[in-house]
Amino acid sequence: MNRREFTRSTLMASALTMAAPSKAFNAPFERSLKRGIMWGNIGVGNSIMEKFQAAKEAGFDGVEVMSHLNRDEVLSAKAATGLEIPSVCGEMHWKYLLSDPDPAVRDKGVEALTLSLQDANVYGADTVLLVPGRVTEDVTYDECWNRSVEAIRKVIPLAKELKIKIGIENVWNNFLLSPMEAATYVDQFRSVFVGFYFDCGNILNFGWPEQWIKILNRRIAKVHIKEFSKKLADSQGKSAGFRVDLQEGDVNWTKVMSALDKIGYSGWTTIEQPGGNTPEGLKDLCTRLARIQAS
Repeated sequence: MNRREFTRSTLMASALTMAAPSKAFNAPFERSLKRGIMWGNIGVGNSIMEKFQAAKEAGFDGVEVMSHLNRDEVLSAKAATGLEIPSVCGEMHWKYLLSDPDPAVRDKGVEALTLSLQDANVYGADTVLLVPGRVTEDVTYDECWNRSVEAIRKVIPLAKELKIKIGIENVWNNFLLSPMEAATYVDQFRSVFVGFYFDCGNILNFGWPEQWIKILNRRIAKVHIKEFSKKLADSQGKSAGFRVDLQEGDVNWTKVMSALDKIGYSGWTTIEQPGGNTPEGLKDLCTRLARIQAS
């Protein structure tokens, strides 16, 4: 086998390994999913303890907390309720974008991501959520790509040391607009500690979540459960699309769950959805999430 054939074979094997389901051929996949809720969607309670207690009473298994919280209070709430903390969402990634033209701002973004990883380590989480940057009139696509990649590379050694994955989230930031591109973005780091934090609702503006799931495959570290209505978006403005209850929008949850099954995904499906401003609202969110998981 010459060098060209060897390279081709290696690349094909790598692609097939990434695309193949993670379970044995034809082996039945048993769906095993936990119910989480994002910190910002717990509208009950004021203190960290009260919010954890509200999530527990509603039936959730865990809370995705924000970075930069009081660690002692988070740990106390975790111990008192028995809830898990599967992931940490960066508090500062919008303020200190890794794509900012100012290197000093990007440095602060690296510091914030570092703290997110350290928070996750303290809480026993295995993933941090990161918005990598934003394309604007003043920040070109390639600049966003190159600057964010350079910044993330600085933090990968710490992620590897702590064994915590950096999950790149798909948001409305004019960046990573296709699943093929998102996969390429993740793959270039050549690290198991960089993956994708997939948001089902955000995709509906320009794609279908089940297609993204199939292509992203094992790159998916965590999943956000969010609804979106194309009808509301078309009639009232794009952001209005999120003002719809779970299972009453345009996300085909049966296809989403089937796609997750096919890639062998297990672990956390975490709600990022309004409606949890009362105990009854939180319970309704958890009930709807349970129905989605059973789709």
